[in-house]
Amino acid sequence: MRLKNKVAIITGAGCGIGKQTALTFAQEGASILAADINRESGQKVADEITSAGGRAIFQKANVASVTGVEQMIAATLKEFGRIDILINNAGIVMDARLVKMAVEQWDRVLDVNLKGVFLCGQAVARTLIEQGSGGVILNASSVVGLYGNFGQSNYVASKAGVIGMTKTWARELGKHGIRVNAVAPGFIATEILQKMPEKVIEMMVSKTPLNRMGRPEDIAHAYLFLASEEASFITGTVLSVDGGIVS
Repeated sequence: MRLKNKVAIITGAGCGIGKQTALTFAQEGASILAADINRESGQKVADEITSAGGRAIFQKANVASVTGVEQMIAATLKEFGRIDILINNAGIVMDARLVKMAVEQWDRVLDVNLKGVFLCGQAVARTLIEQGSGGVILNASSVVGLYGNFGQSNYVASKAGVIGMTKTWARELGKHGIRVNAVAPGFIATEILQKMPEKVIEMMVSKTPLNRMGRPEDIAHAYLFLASEEASFITGTVLSVDGGIVS
């Protein structure tokens, strides 16, 4: 197993990409701290892992809260004794065109998608440095963080900011044996997209050279590769998993 004896914190683990990443990492031998703002969905993921013979606990966590992040770290260390991997997956969307976007929409998305990544990354980096055994931090960006998107000033800014932090952290933490990378998903068939009109989904597929939506498994496998020893000389990179949209 590629992650045997590793401990991974996965934020936003209650659904979509986060859920699939938690299940995939558990199958590969990792112990999982499944963090989510939604207690019911997050606990279900942890229960699914333990029912299959894996190790997992759920922690309700608001990643935009210093206290929430501290509690998440403490719960992980209490249960598993260490941290090896952080998947900064939690994120939200609150779309509106520039001229109609409320300040509250801007603040909320930046709080979760950018500040949340910063707080989790900072807290885990401190723990990894103290442990002295290296580690991996993987951040969720998006292809729209590379090329922009209509009606998503807040979301695009947050995901572009994640790319900048990823590259900075890779430079700062490399001397401690800590690798930091980002994954930039394209159009992925998650719960959010399933609520969109069929016409919009068809438009997304038409823009994708592979002519299909991505699956949560596609992103989970990218995270798995970057978290594994197979990627031991990869840091500071942004891996687009998008069916060819950015090419």
